Amino acid sequence: MNELTPPAAGGDNIRDVPFGDALSERYLSYALSTIMARSLPDVRDGLKPVHRRLLFAMQQLRLDPNSGYKKCARVVGDVMGKFHPHGDQSIYDALVRLAQNFAVRYPLIDGQGNFGNIDGDNAAAMRYTESRLTHVGEALLEGLDQDAIDFRPTYDGLDEEPMVLPAGFPNLLANGSQGIAVGMATSIPPHNVDELSLAMQHLLAHPTATTAELLVHVKGPDFPTGGICVEPADSIARAYETGRGGFRLRAKWEIEDQGRGTYQIVVTEIPYQIQKSKLIEKIADLINNRKLTALLADVRDESTEEVRIVLEPRARSVDAAVLMESLFKLTELETRVPLNLNVLDKDQVPGVMSLKEALQAYLDHRIEVRVRRSRFRLGNIERRMEILRGYMIVFLNLDELIAIIRREDEPKPVIMAHFELNDVQADAILNMRLRSLRRLEEEGMLKEFAGLESEQAELVALIDSPSKQRFAIRLELDALRKRFGKDTPLGARRTLFGEAASVDIATPEALIEKEPVTVILSRMGWIRALKGHVDKASEIKFKDGDGPAFQVHVQTTDKLLLFASNGRFYTLGCDKLPGGRGMGEPVRLMIDLPATDDVIVAMPYTAGAKLLVASSDGRGFIVDADSALAQTKNGKQVLNVDGKVKAKICVAATGDTVAVVGENRKLLLFPRDQLPEMARGRGLTLQKYKDGGLADAKVFNHADGLTWASGERTRTETNLLDWTGNRAQAGRMVPRGFASSGKFS
Repeated sequence: MNELTPPAAGGDNIRDVPFGDALSERYLSYALSTIMARSLPDVRDGLKPVHRRLLFAMQQLRLDPNSGYKKCARVVGDVMGKFHPHGDQSIYDALVRLAQNFAVRYPLIDGQGNFGNIDGDNAAAMRYTESRLTHVGEALLEGLDQDAIDFRPTYDGLDEEPMVLPAGFPNLLANGSQGIAVGMATSIPPHNVDELSLAMQHLLAHPTATTAELLVHVKGPDFPTGGICVEPADSIARAYETGRGGFRLRAKWEIEDQGRGTYQIVVTEIPYQIQKSKLIEKIADLINNRKLTALLADVRDESTEEVRIVLEPRARSVDAAVLMESLFKLTELETRVPLNLNVLDKDQVPGVMSLKEALQAYLDHRIEVRVRRSRFRLGNIERRMEILRGYMIVFLNLDELIAIIRREDEPKPVIMAHFELNDVQADAILNMRLRSLRRLEEEGMLKEFAGLESEQAELVALIDSPSKQRFAIRLELDALRKRFGKDTPLGARRTLFGEAASVDIATPEALIEKEPVTVILSRMGWIRALKGHVDKASEIKFKDGDGPAFQVHVQTTDKLLLFASNGRFYTLGCDKLPGGRGMGEPVRLMIDLPATDDVIVAMPYTAGAKLLVASSDGRGFIVDADSALAQTKNGKQVLNVDGKVKAKICVAATGDTVAVVGENRKLLLFPRDQLPEMARGRGLTLQKYKDGGLADAKVFNHADGLTWASGERTRTETNLLDWTGNRAQAGRMVPRGFASSGKFS
């Protein structure tokens, strides 16, 4: 490495660093920033920094649930200017999501205006919408001004922000979280807060409880959009034990009787985070593409504020369960919601937690918050009791106090010396109003002092006793259940549990409506499917300079096999081919066929069929059609060719004899069993040539004789002894009258 020459002045901070070290150091800083300050939630309050700053800024703006709304632009401006130096749109997007009741199980923000919908429509601009905190958001902030948590300087050092919220609500599991960091991600579905509270109360009473015991209370996720969870119980238990897993979630549906034996299916709840408009569009595409025409006739969206998707079966004989199972398989009416409980612990270290570990971390945080709030309250009590002691001394010596105040120019030091008061007590007495010098006030102070003494004793006992701390948290959880529990409209469980129906459903291919079509592939590579089986004599239009190459009669349920000169088989679904109204579409848009190669054979796929494939140099073998099926656009390599050698023949291998004719017009017949069956390879030599190569080949039954096309006639030769031999021989000249093209057809 060349050394840098530092400038004469001010260059002492320049040093040579290997580029790899500098890059890795900076990327590590970026990765840590992404993990700790952007993507992963804190296990204690379940929030990422942007969400925490939003709630804190709204509290500073006094946007509590009982106040009026303020423009979201005002909130976003405060968050961006004071706490979160990032783009306003990302902040507003986070605010919008916290207000969407279909995205968040327990919304933290109460939005007024257009905040988007389940169809996937965006929210209105922040200048048009307004917001304030919900009671859930308020519970997360409760105790923030009572030294419950630590604060840190903001990014500009001009203010302070909370490092974590007191979190009087188990937000991490109740609302869930999603995020992607560098090298790790988190995905936590929402849960029912009533069930979480019961599980935490059990954990407080039995610290050694297992995850299985906690699952007696926590049944599984509870999504804001409802649905039915069909994940097996053992899989749910395994996911919560390890912190990794997933849940199968299905739409909720019911049958509406239409009379006279007809019915329709109504979907009333769809899976979590699935856009309704795209879901309906997918179902409509299945109908248009004839994937469900045997079962489903129409789909309609009759939703208002409630989801209502109407499905009309094709006929009254269609089984509703079979129809829905088919839709579950083909659409997002069934989805899988992952669980990856990857969070930051109290030391800001990322890791995957089990259900028990996550609940215990929250309880530990709440105990710490309760102790810190108790100490804060204890300090306030001690200061108030100190002042009350001074007040009571004054009431016992009121005349002396008044005399000192009237006589002295500076009464404070005299009062402190005469009554043995401290500075705080003296200031409080001198600031007292005359109306407070009543007998009733004296009695009130005595009563207040006694109450404070009792509260002080309770707080001291709480701070010193872990059992009392746990009992206090249990009472908090009881109060939480009363506010947000299962008996409230917000807390009632929405996601139900069930089992996937065990019904036999048709394969996607079987759901395609079976219709006859004729596949036309032109010489220039344009493909289309005409309705019905069109005769070859029919007039079919092509582009100028183009003409027919292949014309194949198939059904829409068939698969079309294309064999190309590069030795690859390509597979196309006949139901997916373009219609015959136009000239079709280029076949190269549907398969990855190199520009230097062409399709040499087009045929319908037949299960179990045997095919003879051969190259231009006279090598070939038998291949099973099943092993020639391709699953991707790249096709499947079957016949290996290279250089100037190209694939040339692909014919049905039905018969006991192979006939091979070369470009030198020599014919050879040999038993088919001399040719091996392979899945892939170059094959064996079919016929030897001094000049030229392979012209054509076919497989036939020796007893039926060899046939070939000659003009408009078909000729047959039954005396085949002269041309019969073994594989790899040269053969003899073709019989009299053989086609001048040198081919059998």
